[in-house]
Amino acid sequence: MLLSFLATTAIAVVVLRDLFAVVMLFGIYSLLTASIFLVLDAVDVAFTEAAVGAGISTVLMLATLALTARTEKKPRQWSPLPLVVVMITGATLIYGTLDMPRYGDPSAAIHQHVAPRYINESPHETGIPNIVTSVLASYRGYDTLGEVAVIFTAGVGVMVLLGAGTRSRKKKGEKS
Repeated sequence: MLLSFLATTAIAVVVLRDLFAVVMLFGIYSLLTASIFLVLDAVDVAFTEAAVGAGISTVLMLATLALTARTEKKPRQWSPLPLVVVMITGATLIYGTLDMPRYGDPSAAIHQHVAPRYINESPHETGIPNIVTSVLASYRGYDTLGEVAVIFTAGVGVMVLLGAGTRSRKKKGEKS
């Protein structure tokens, strides 16, 4: 059901020319994606998708929309090249998943080696009683730090870009 809503939202984004509606649909798309992650028991990824995808990205796109036109210009002519690139990329991604174990398969390698070790050893090794927190904060600490650094750098970059536009307008106003 969620996947069909996701596909419908994606099609609506492609078809619409009203950029405000597209930005709102992108926010809905991110919330639907977060819901799918939640159903798959990836709560940390769902939280990040909701915060970054539906929250920050929507606000930044609305701020960008305030500086541009509300409707998209009509394309000059239809080209099949983007569709071909998307189809090849999609086929490659699907091909890459063919050797993955089925979802929830108890005989998958993750359930035989990694998960039991985290469940049995993480409270003793890290001193953190919550297994998810111990994995994110201790075992994957550098990875989590890297993700935070990337998000921080992206935020600073956006703020610099938004600030550069206001500075150039102020300088133009001072000269006249």
